[in-house]
Amino acid sequence: MKHLAAYLLLQQGGNTSPSAKDVKDVLAAVGIEADDAKLDKVIAELSGKDINELIVEGSSKLSSVPSGGAAASAGGAGAATGGGDAAPAEEAKEEEKEESDDDMGFGLFD
Repeated sequence: MKHLAAYLLLQQGGNTSPSAKDVKDVLAAVGIEADDAKLDKVIAELSGKDINELIVEGSSKLSSVPSGGAAASAGGAGAATGGGDAAPAEEAKEEEKEESDDDMGFGLFD
């Protein structure tokens, strides 16, 4: 991922065809050592291709991938309305007791 990020930074900076040395220089500037095998693969896969077209193509592919976020949030909302208010209040009291027991009379920075 770091190799791809450096490659994209170079492209945004105006270098239309970054070399492995260019990517290594960017990574070295922030103290990261490049992995030659992974870097060579990134350069080989991206050489001669338009990055903007690849991003558009990848975005269209990702839009068809289902994500579980919507179902989970809908299920959580249903549980909150159907569960009633008594259970969360009891849980909050129990958590307060546990926290006070964990203190043991001293603080983290004492």
